[in-house]
Amino acid sequence: MRIYETAVKKPITTVLIFVGLIVFGLFSVRYLPIDLYPEIDPPMVTIYTYYQGAGALDIETNISRILEDQLNTVNNLKKLSSISRDNFSLLTLEFEWGSNLDEATNDIRDVLGRVESWLPDGVEKPIIFKFSTNMIPILMMSATAEESYPALAKILDEALVNPLNRIEGVGAVSIAGGPVREIQVNVDPQKLEAFNLSVEQLGTLIGQENMNLPGGVLDIGSHTYPLRVEGEYKTAEELNQLVVGNFMGRVVKLSDVAVVKDTIAKMTFDERANGRTAARIIIQKQSGANSVEIAKAVQAMLPDLMKNLPPDVQLDTIFDTSEFIESSISSLSSTILYAGVFVVLVVLFFLGRWRATFIIILTIPVSLIVSFIYLYATGDTINVISLSSLSIAIGMVVDDAIVVLENITTHIEKGASPREAAIYGTNEVGLAVVATTLTVVAVFFPLTLVSGLSGIMFRPLGWIVTLVVTTSTIAALTLTPMLSSQMLRKNPPRKQGAVKWVFDGIERFLGGLDNFYERTLTFAVHRRVLIVVVSVVVFVGSLFLVPLVGTEFFPPSDNAQIAATVELQQGVNIDQTRVVARKLEDLILEKYPEVELVSTSAGSAQEGNIWAAFGDNGPHVINFYLKLTPSVERERDMYLLSDLLRADMAAIPEIEDFRVDAGGGDGGMGSGASSVEVIISGYDLDETNRLANEMAEVMRGMGSLRDIDISRKASGVEYQLVLDREKLGVHGLTTAQVAMALRNRITGMTAAQFREDGEEYDIVVRYDEQFRESLTEIENILVPNNQGVFVRLSEVGRLEEYFAPPSIERENRQRIVRVTGTLYEASIRDVVADLRDSFAQLEVPAGVVMDIGGTVEEQQEAFADILLLFGLVVLLVYIVMASQFESLRSPLIIMLTLPFAFTGVFLALFLTGQTLNLISLIGSVMLVGIVVKNGIVLVDYTNLMRDRGLSLIQAVVVSGKSRLRPILMTTLTTALAMVPLAMGIGEGSEIWQPMGISIIGGLMFSTMITLILIPVVYTLFGANRMRREKQRALQMEEEI
Repeated sequence: MRIYETAVKKPITTVLIFVGLIVFGLFSVRYLPIDLYPEIDPPMVTIYTYYQGAGALDIETNISRILEDQLNTVNNLKKLSSISRDNFSLLTLEFEWGSNLDEATNDIRDVLGRVESWLPDGVEKPIIFKFSTNMIPILMMSATAEESYPALAKILDEALVNPLNRIEGVGAVSIAGGPVREIQVNVDPQKLEAFNLSVEQLGTLIGQENMNLPGGVLDIGSHTYPLRVEGEYKTAEELNQLVVGNFMGRVVKLSDVAVVKDTIAKMTFDERANGRTAARIIIQKQSGANSVEIAKAVQAMLPDLMKNLPPDVQLDTIFDTSEFIESSISSLSSTILYAGVFVVLVVLFFLGRWRATFIIILTIPVSLIVSFIYLYATGDTINVISLSSLSIAIGMVVDDAIVVLENITTHIEKGASPREAAIYGTNEVGLAVVATTLTVVAVFFPLTLVSGLSGIMFRPLGWIVTLVVTTSTIAALTLTPMLSSQMLRKNPPRKQGAVKWVFDGIERFLGGLDNFYERTLTFAVHRRVLIVVVSVVVFVGSLFLVPLVGTEFFPPSDNAQIAATVELQQGVNIDQTRVVARKLEDLILEKYPEVELVSTSAGSAQEGNIWAAFGDNGPHVINFYLKLTPSVERERDMYLLSDLLRADMAAIPEIEDFRVDAGGGDGGMGSGASSVEVIISGYDLDETNRLANEMAEVMRGMGSLRDIDISRKASGVEYQLVLDREKLGVHGLTTAQVAMALRNRITGMTAAQFREDGEEYDIVVRYDEQFRESLTEIENILVPNNQGVFVRLSEVGRLEEYFAPPSIERENRQRIVRVTGTLYEASIRDVVADLRDSFAQLEVPAGVVMDIGGTVEEQQEAFADILLLFGLVVLLVYIVMASQFESLRSPLIIMLTLPFAFTGVFLALFLTGQTLNLISLIGSVMLVGIVVKNGIVLVDYTNLMRDRGLSLIQAVVVSGKSRLRPILMTTLTTALAMVPLAMGIGEGSEIWQPMGISIIGGLMFSTMITLILIPVVYTLFGANRMRREKQRALQMEEEI
């Protein structure tokens, strides 16, 4: 017994199965977390190593190169890159997608364990980072203060960090940019010299005195008592009374040679929010946690927590990802709702039956609910990708039900009983329905096999559409005929009134459309060659549109964020940088009312502030983050505001260089415009610097690029102590002793930890600031040798001025410099061609190589994957159709519509000014499965008419007229369901706009061609076959 026959005969069982499916789906929705994107774990591991006071060249030689040489042996390593900057090294190991990162991380730990002993003294232990979307902060806040600023970090830690960490799903709460308490022992070198003491002696004594040690166990009588020595400092003032030596019979205390200060460490990093001193609070979530729920829980807890803060401490939200997630998901939910309304109107327009419309619409929730069951079962989230998948599928889920129900109503109108019509009508089109579904599955299922970033982004799309469309087919073959047999009756004459007038008018219009199409088709099949020639000319003509449609990796989206990096002259100190930062803050707040918050960070990243280390930083660098009002609430978009900001920055004389990133990103994942990188590799810093500057000038002259930035900044002045090894030997000193002594007196020696209320603070011994402000004072530094004799630095070496780069980048153990530009109203393809031509004209020495990277590299990889996917999809669709028709020719006839679908895509993209990007390409691949559905329905019904004895032309015309309405209905439901997506209304929806436009353009154009060209080609092949059969029959007669 066939499935539809069983469903018609067992209506209660059928209904209960689908009710159970809906209940399980609703249960799944309840427990699904909400996020912006699927969880992405890029195959990258980063190693951060801090070495205070070291320059970029020292970092490269003593840390980066040593680590690179040893880590190069790690398995599955694709690319090894490093950045050596003042104070720290940042190594990034990129692996092949699909690599086991846990194993890779263990291998890296083993290597680091071996290498740590080879690194210089004073280097902090390397920190390993394994990146994932969970590391991206879901919430970043700014805490501003005036009087409470010195103790801000401690206040926030106690009042905010600890309570927030207890919220379920919160992974980590960290504070960056706040002041750090430090016990400073500022030494007077002249007094040290007078008492014959050294900084090292003071540091060692301070450390030895700051101890709590167990003295053992004391037995007194019948009791046992533990014995302890309590030596830790209770207050900073105790240090003043510390005895550090004897001089001529007199006790020398620490206060005799130094000033002890309980203060905050010198700020090398200035954090502000709207001009007020601030610290950042960064909140990250646990893996699989609900971003929206956590952000809501944090915001709900804040009012109570703020009651425990001093009155001058204010909290502002820098960004809250839940706001963008909620607005994006709300926008997509509205899209799905509008699509559903359009589908209802189309079905009601063509069928004119409320009950029939209800039966078809019922397949939408039944089919879509399966996607939530899939997301729940796989541990995925409700996100932009999964909801977009539903908005793409909603127009397709009713297609099968439309084809089945339209045929059932036709049989009912001819006089069949609803039960017979349901079984017989479904039987007639059942095979075509299954075939069309298999073609859609053949398109979307391969998306689940795509690797890399594209695979992670579109795997849920492939699975969801495959499952939803399969479910809709099962519903069309079971639920639709069952409900039709129970609910549909032959249409009685309508009563007089407005409803009768409207539906009679629609029926007359559709009848006229049927007759017009019949006449057009009759004309076309009698002029087959002309129609084929015109079609070929149209397709060839459309190819001229291809160069006019630009290309990019990912469509940009206005996410109400702007990031800017400003660089002053090399060597400018943090105080001067602060002045310029305040000037820019005031300008932004005054001129741009769209800006809700200006968060500013200036200077070098502190030891614990790893987030800042990943960005540009230095004493002369200012980083701005601007939070804008939502895009729907302002007239000027973030791209226009970015242009105005660029003009303002260009007018400030102190600024040497600047970069403004609309979207706050570097062109990835729809955050802003695409970027192009010219990567110049070579060891010689001077040569590569020259080429980078020449290339930057060329790029600035190109109107298609802006925000030109050279990754290796101009060399700054650096003083080096050049030691005379012979003199060192005479005085009994080594280079290591001199270097360590110099470091201890200028940067400082961490002697011990001062503990208070469970917190630890550094006790740092160094020369007082007034004794380390000139070169003469540095040359007069006294260094003790092994015999305790003090030697001045000027006796063993001299200070010389050098120019050194503030950062050195390396890739695959080769020095590189990147020249980056942001695309401006131009195609990546054209820009890359121009850049290659320009570089070829430069004077390039041997050993220097250029390559193009940035978003271009990602685009090429993604486009290659999509083209491979397209080939696979076309092959699978052909195999499905050939299997259904048991013919190699019929699928070829149907697939003639594919080229015209791409004609429609290029035409639509050209007319709307959209580009060919990853999203529009995915839409084009989807079209392969969508457009052949109409051809399958048409050819299958034509074959049925031929089997019933109709002549070739008669079968083609009758089939065309009979299938016109279901073809138009399925086309319009799919196309109109894409209209809200194509309009790109609401936050985050711009990303999916090219897909909607591509599918609407390709589907509408190919449908017009399908309705004429497929019948014409079918008769062309059929006429040739009939001619050959007649010739064969004549030959057989002659032989007889």
